Amino acid sequence: MEIPAINLKAIVLVHWILTIWGCMAWLPPSYAWGNFSVLAVGVWAIAQRDSIDAVLMFLIGMTATLLTDIVHFGIYYQLTEGLSDRNRDTFRFSAGMAILSLLLKPVSCFFVYQMYRERGGDYNVNFGFPSMSRNREAYQSIDQQDQSSSPANPFNQAQDSKPSGVRTY
Repeated sequence: MEIPAINLKAIVLVHWILTIWGCMAWLPPSYAWGNFSVLAVGVWAIAQRDSIDAVLMFLIGMTATLLTDIVHFGIYYQLTEGLSDRNRDTFRFSAGMAILSLLLKPVSCFFVYQMYRERGGDYNVNFGFPSMSRNREAYQSIDQQDQSSSPANPFNQAQDSKPSGVRTY
């Protein structure tokens, strides 16, 4: 099954609209600053089509805002008992769009990760820590000698027909 190609512009546009609608009634300015700054990095990723760093930063920002959105909803979600009917409707619409944006972020992260791989990013994320590997298939066993080397020529160097002392490497 092939993964459909989703345009990065569509992802940024949808999250931009949902963030605007989510900020209408109840979310604090930190929600807007966090999401709009990540969307600005998304615009950078759109502008530089060959940049791996731009897409990776957008992917990291999307995952970070996914977590911070959950925290914002947990802290700032209020009950609508004291609101008038008009404010209650605005609150419901705003909360619904913010929750929809939160639900779409994992799907968007998946598609942005696919774009990261298409632009030449690694399949795995490396944080720079050294790691020990148990894969020993690339090593040659010392128990068996290579057939091309002989005991008379242990370093497998080609014998030059010229007796000159200068070797070309």
